[in-house]
Amino acid sequence: MSTPSDEVDRIVGAWGSQRPDLDFSPLEVLSRVDRLSRHLDRARREAFQRSELEPWEWDVLSALRRAGDPFQLSPKQLLTQTLVSSGTMTNRIDRLVARRLVRREADPVDGRSILVTLTDDGRTRVDAAITRLVDAEALLLHALSASDRDRLAALLRKLSLGFDAASVSPPAP
Repeated sequence: MSTPSDEVDRIVGAWGSQRPDLDFSPLEVLSRVDRLSRHLDRARREAFQRSELEPWEWDVLSALRRAGDPFQLSPKQLLTQTLVSSGTMTNRIDRLVARRLVRREADPVDGRSILVTLTDDGRTRVDAAITRLVDAEALLLHALSASDRDRLAALLRKLSLGFDAASVSPPAP
């Protein structure tokens, strides 16, 4: 019984016949990750769009929702979680306030600071979006058993931790 092949197999096979001197095993993994990432991006955009959210809005609102009741964070905490610049975050908060998905409140601990708080409408939208997202992502993984998903998650975590450690470590001399 032969193993089914996909587009990556075709591409790697073609390269292998043209450049037999190279090891194409990295392409077998990372080209599939790239192709799957495109499917994931599409599924996420659709889930967010159905909740009338842009991906950047999802990033901010989901950070606030994950914070738990009272669903608020400082702009600095939002910066850390969303990995954008201070100016970008200010602009995003302004736009979310205008859409009434978040509000600014004085920080009760430090009156000079503000907290960004998720509104009821923001919470409704982010909750709907996460439900749609989880459903869409489950469909993307339907061909894998629970144990296959667990193994894949463990392998991807290992790869991700390697990248995270490399980005924190100073470059080698």
